[in-house]
Amino acid sequence: MISPSVALAAAVGVPLIGCLVIWLFDKSPNLREAATLLTGAVLVVLSVTVFLAVGNGGTPQIYVFEVIDGLPLAFRAEPLGAMFGVIASGLWFVNSLYSIGYMRGHDEKHQTRFYMAFAIAISAAMGVAYASNLFTLFIFYEVLTLSTFPLVTHYGDEKARKGGRIYLGVLMATSIGLLLPAIVWTYAIAETTEFVNGGILSQHVDAAGPLVGVLLGLYAFGIGKAALMPVHPWLPNAMVAPTPVSAFLHAVAVVKAGVFAILKVAVYVFGIDLLKDTGASTPFMWIAAGSILLASLIAMSKDNLKARLAYSTVSQLSYVTLGAMLATSMGVMGGATQIAAHALGKMTLFMCAGAIYVAHHKTLVSELGGMGRAMPVTFAAFFVGALSIIGLPPLGGSWPKFFLMLGAADAGALLIIAVLMISSLLNIVYLLPIPLRAFYGKPAATADGAPQKIAEAPILCLIPIMATSLACLVLFFTITDLTTFLEPLIENGSRAP
Repeated sequence: MISPSVALAAAVGVPLIGCLVIWLFDKSPNLREAATLLTGAVLVVLSVTVFLAVGNGGTPQIYVFEVIDGLPLAFRAEPLGAMFGVIASGLWFVNSLYSIGYMRGHDEKHQTRFYMAFAIAISAAMGVAYASNLFTLFIFYEVLTLSTFPLVTHYGDEKARKGGRIYLGVLMATSIGLLLPAIVWTYAIAETTEFVNGGILSQHVDAAGPLVGVLLGLYAFGIGKAALMPVHPWLPNAMVAPTPVSAFLHAVAVVKAGVFAILKVAVYVFGIDLLKDTGASTPFMWIAAGSILLASLIAMSKDNLKARLAYSTVSQLSYVTLGAMLATSMGVMGGATQIAAHALGKMTLFMCAGAIYVAHHKTLVSELGGMGRAMPVTFAAFFVGALSIIGLPPLGGSWPKFFLMLGAADAGALLIIAVLMISSLLNIVYLLPIPLRAFYGKPAATADGAPQKIAEAPILCLIPIMATSLACLVLFFTITDLTTFLEPLIENGSRAP
């Protein structure tokens, strides 16, 4: 049986080995895709091994080497990272299965490059999940940006190149111009970048002084993958990519790495007590609330299905930032559980959008009238995913909003509760009409006037869609297990009284 510490290191290294094998099987599509799935299966086993060790009270860790004094490349698993590792690896396997059906069904070019870039990206995501310090997190955060650039620009046309330039430009500008100075500043104050229970800076309040809010702002906007407005334009522009890439960006790794980093910085760099005592997080709480509502309003105006889902993601990501900035235990719990719930719900919605495109080449919401009769499985799954994003029981997405409302009440921010309620109503407005139009709208006439026949996407697309929609339901009934696992996060996130 592999030890948890070895599993921790292997989770970062195995996808890179998988990338090499994928390249070697360039001329053998079946073997190439088998290598992708085998790599994904091994990664799931490794991440579950780490997860179970953390659940049993362990802290798997491995020290690689020290670059300079106080800046080691090292990995350590705690509850939030272990959860993110399982989510990222599990959904990457699902997305790989879906990608095979999508790429073959749509006869895409450059498939070997596609799968290789995916493997490097998931390695980077695992590095982010298990980073022991800000220095390690920053390195893998940047690798994640660079490795997903070829995925965003996969089609190679002018539209893809433009979207890729915005994607790379915004993410690199924010990370180098804001995040890196924040890390350097933190190191100058605390002489370490190690993630510490209660926060690195909680022991150096005098050194940080009144500039705590400025430093927090550098992190909030420097972690551009969290897509907090106004550093969000990279996300809708990245929708030029194939749908499996969109699902990966929104549900598996990229945006999840962003909000994961926001939450980890709030808990382990600042500490929620420091944020609460100084009031430094309050302005960013309102910026997150504004992003939730504004992005939802923009989503309502989009007829392109992927664009609507992209702005929905901008809104839903801000729930996690909001939870961190509430600076309460329940706020942090709400943000952490939102990472899991949104991953499952949004993965379902994007895979459904891709299935629609593969089977019928439809991209606009206005074109979906009656499509539910041709694709009943796809649109039933879309309906489930939409209800979870909206936050209706008995689906997993209902719990994060409940926890966030409790966190807002604890913080005395009653208007935030109103924001969350309004957000749910806006979610209903821009999401539910899609399956309702599909099932009850007037179908487009067929060439011979015959009723529309069932024409679903390939089975390799449908299996992942059904799996993630079912997982939305399972999460609702297993939330106690998840919150119990995450309890050390909120217990250690603040100083003992």
